Amino acid sequence: MTVQISQRGKEYLETAQTLLRAAKTMTDSAIAGQLKAIADDYQRRAAKASHVDADR
Repeated sequence: MTVQISQRGKEYLETAQTLLRAAKTMTDSAIAGQLKAIADDYQRRAAKASHVDADR
């Protein structure tokens, strides 16, 4: 099964990647952890958005 990523999903993934890059530069591990958690949420949103958009 091939899953196509919608434009909205791509934007969520780009945001997640940006957050992960920022997290890697953080010296404060608590902030880095929060950014990683937010990035994980955006990755889940990307998958969900692509699935929902594919059903339309």
